Amino acid sequence: VNKYYDLATSFYEYGWGESFHFAHRWNGESLRESIKRHEHFLALQLELKPGMKVLDVGCGIGGPLREIARFSSTSVTGLNNNDYQITRGKALNRSVGLGATCDFVKADFMKMPFSDNTFDAVYAIEATCHAPDPVGCYKEIYRVLKPGQCFAVYEWCITDHYDPNNATHKRIKDEIELGNGLPDIRSTRQCLQAVKDAGFEVIWDKDLAEDSPLPWYLPLDPSRFSLSSFRLTTVGRIITRNMVKVLEYVGLAPEGSQRVSSFLEKAAEGLVEGGKKEIFTPMYFFVVRKPLSE
Repeated sequence: VNKYYDLATSFYEYGWGESFHFAHRWNGESLRESIKRHEHFLALQLELKPGMKVLDVGCGIGGPLREIARFSSTSVTGLNNNDYQITRGKALNRSVGLGATCDFVKADFMKMPFSDNTFDAVYAIEATCHAPDPVGCYKEIYRVLKPGQCFAVYEWCITDHYDPNNATHKRIKDEIELGNGLPDIRSTRQCLQAVKDAGFEVIWDKDLAEDSPLPWYLPLDPSRFSLSSFRLTTVGRIITRNMVKVLEYVGLAPEGSQRVSSFLEKAAEGLVEGGKKEIFTPMYFFVVRKPLSE
């Protein structure tokens, strides 16, 4: 995962922006607007209040962290195991005046370097799908969260429409896993059971992709041309592919950049197919609470 993100981060930021995630999207709403609203929705579900100490598990370069911190006037710590992303995130924090109130900690979210009962709220956005053991991951989140407080998450999952005996379904799942540096993608049922096994009480859960007026995968769909997301279109991808090839050849892009670029293209194809067939969702959302007494 670490090697993958060393090379993939720049592609993500170039093609998507600072927040590396999908979003529920209304008609007439831009991708950027939907991403911000997706983050605000999470903050509201956690009932974040000014002064609260919040943890972002698997924070990327901190796009959601900065948006949520400004939206809710909270202090957000981003947990990340990738040096490159942390360096980039700290620079972006300083550029918007959040260098003193928000920070990054380099660590594996399976072994967090925090004391028990440290945070007032914890969230994860399309990140804990990288955990090799979901129960172990959720138990660590449970440990660092204060009693009576909540954890909210957007998970990448396969849905009930997925058929493991269907060769097409299996190919799509494999493409998503390979192109995104993932272990075995879990089902929505497995994720919900895992968070219960970790000790949490489920407040509510829903696959938010089910009632999104615009499909979440729309920006990746090569059949749709958009000036606002030109880099993600077929033409944009061809230009990017050739540019990366030249940059790697002359030594301006790291070795392996072209390979990662092709991984990401294949991942995009899998994501679009998975979305259209409704066998995959990047926004299975749930809010859970750590009981006041164990």
